[in-house]
Amino acid sequence: MAQHTVVAMPGDGIGKVVLPEARRVLDAVGFAADYVHADVGWDCWIQQGNALPQRTIDLLARHELGLFGAITSKPKAAAAAELRPELRGKGHSYFSPIVALRQRFDLDVCLRPCRSFPGNPLNFIRRRGDGFEEPVVDAVIFRQNTEGEYTGVEWTDPPQAVRAGLATHAKFKPFVETPGADLALSTRIFTRRACRRILTAGFEYARKHGYRSVTVCEKPNVLRETSGMMEEEAKRIQADFREIELYSTNIDAQLMWLTKNPEDYGVIVAGNLFGDIVSDAFAGLVGGLGFAASGNIGETVAVFEPTHGSAPKYAALEPPIVNPIAMILSAAMLLDHVGETDKAQRVRSAVAAVVQRGAVRTYDMLKLPGGPEAIGRGAATTTQMTDAILAQLR
Repeated sequence: MAQHTVVAMPGDGIGKVVLPEARRVLDAVGFAADYVHADVGWDCWIQQGNALPQRTIDLLARHELGLFGAITSKPKAAAAAELRPELRGKGHSYFSPIVALRQRFDLDVCLRPCRSFPGNPLNFIRRRGDGFEEPVVDAVIFRQNTEGEYTGVEWTDPPQAVRAGLATHAKFKPFVETPGADLALSTRIFTRRACRRILTAGFEYARKHGYRSVTVCEKPNVLRETSGMMEEEAKRIQADFREIELYSTNIDAQLMWLTKNPEDYGVIVAGNLFGDIVSDAFAGLVGGLGFAASGNIGETVAVFEPTHGSAPKYAALEPPIVNPIAMILSAAMLLDHVGETDKAQRVRSAVAAVVQRGAVRTYDMLKLPGGPEAIGRGAATTTQMTDAILAQLR
């Protein structure tokens, strides 16, 4: 009998391609689970004016474990233009369903491992003397997932009460006379509770997995209140983890340093936007978004997803050519979360073996343009890559 029920949310585009591949791997490794399909994404938005239906929220609330594929997101005007005609002008506003899930279930800890696989032709290399070297990258980014700039607290033409409140701050003086229609405002919200939780999660992970340092990646010299709060709480929490060094980097400098000495970084903690940026930057050093997995973890509910988008131009290709490894590694994170660590390690080891052998590589690993012609130039299909991983598992 299955011990778990997983809410499968393929979403849009290539999410519908890669999520079934991850299920094949979970089945092959012996994960006992039932799967229930849940609708989410762009089709729901077009047809219902809501990218995250209540029935999907209810399923996740009941089962507390989800696999998410990918979603399509578009700017405000473009999203409104694609609504069914009868829904337009009715007050519907598009909001990312994965962001909404994070906030609805307080999935405040986003865990994004960025580890290089030996033999991956996309790994970061650098010149040293007369040759090249390939440092081992093993960074794990803890991104605060529910606050910061992604809360959705923003306006164009902010209400008078908001403007009046802002006018009490001296730094708002240059904007007092700006007409409302010409003024757009987004907030950056940090709370001590959320800072403590993400920092504690980062330090605990570092201790459990033998990392020597935790780096807070923010911008406290400019964002003095929000980034300052994160740094202040980090210093307090580090008192309980004396064996782990605490470092601080500015987000802009971090992006420079990670292409100089990425092997120096272990656990990195950041707010929502900066965590999004630095995790994608590190992902670029270990193979790109085809290898970038993540988990959105709350007190009770957890959802695991690749960090890539829906890539609609590739979704309709037959056979599919997209790299399923990020989705498969996200499924391995789900296994870790439910205590099936041996199975998770088997999956990662199988992926590592296939990558190192190099006989099967998707178009991104061969550095080819995406498209049907990639297969004729030696690229593996999505299914062939999964088949190779399954063969390794056997």
